[in-house]
Amino acid sequence: MRQKYLHLGKVEVVRLRCNLGHQRAIAVGLAHLNKTGIDAQAVVVMDGDGEDRPANIPCLLDELHAQQCRVVFAERTKRLEGLFFRLMYFLYRVVHWLLTGVPVRVGNFTAIDPSLLPELLVRHDIWNHYAATILCSRVRYALVPLPREKRYEGESHMRFNALVAHGLSAIAVFGEVVGARLIIFFSGVMVLALGLLGFILAVRLFTPVAVPGWAPFAVGLLILFTARALLSILVLALIVLGDRSQARIIPLRDAELFIDSVTSLPDLTSSN
Repeated sequence: MRQKYLHLGKVEVVRLRCNLGHQRAIAVGLAHLNKTGIDAQAVVVMDGDGEDRPANIPCLLDELHAQQCRVVFAERTKRLEGLFFRLMYFLYRVVHWLLTGVPVRVGNFTAIDPSLLPELLVRHDIWNHYAATILCSRVRYALVPLPREKRYEGESHMRFNALVAHGLSAIAVFGEVVGARLIIFFSGVMVLALGLLGFILAVRLFTPVAVPGWAPFAVGLLILFTARALLSILVLALIVLGDRSQARIIPLRDAELFIDSVTSLPDLTSSN
C-alpha cells in the first residue's frame, strides 16, 4: 500500500539530457516551473540531502510574507565541515567581499515570490550561480538564520576543485563590479608609482640632496609597475566591454532544450 501524504499533492521528476551541475539544474527547474504555471504563494529552492531541512521551510515563508520582500535566504549560522574546509571558506569569503563588496552568507535554500521568476530567468548569470544572481540583481531580500544540518546519509561528491569553480562562478556574476574595482586598484597603483617616480626625479634634478645609489633601481621598478598597471587596466577594460557582446544562454528561453523528460508521480494524497 502506498504511503499517504497530507501536504504533498504532486511530484514531477524532471530528467535532464546531461549532467549540468546543481546550479544549472536549478535554473532549468525554475524555468520549467515558470512555464507550466505556478499556483502558489511561494517557490522554495532547497537541497534534498538533508542539509536543508523541510521543517525550516515555514520559517522562510513567514519571513517572506512578514517582510513583504521578494526573496528570503537561509543565512547559515554554523557549518559541519572540517577545519580545512572552513578555513578555505573563510578565505574565500574575504576574497569575495574584497572583489564584489558583497558578503557571502547564503546558499541555495530560499523562498521566492513566484512573480520574480520571469525577471530572474532572463538573466544569463543564473545559468552559473543562482544565489549570486539574486544578490547582484538588487532584489529586495531578507535573511533567516538557520543552521546547516547533517546529511541524511553519505558524503558530498563535490570535490575541492569543483568547490573552487563554484566559488569563482559566484564571483563571475559580479564581473563588471569586479572589473571596475580592479581597474580602480591598478589605477591607484599606477598613480602611486608615478608619484614616487616624480618625487625621486624632482629630488635628483631640483635639489642639492644626494640621491642614494639605489635610486636608479627604484626608478626602474616604478616604471615597470606603472607599465604593468596600465596594461592590466587596458586588459580588464577590454574583458568587461567584450563580455557585454557575448551571446548567452537565457534560461527562460533555452531551458527546455536541456529537459529529456518530465514524469508526474501518482496522486500522493491517495492511499489506494
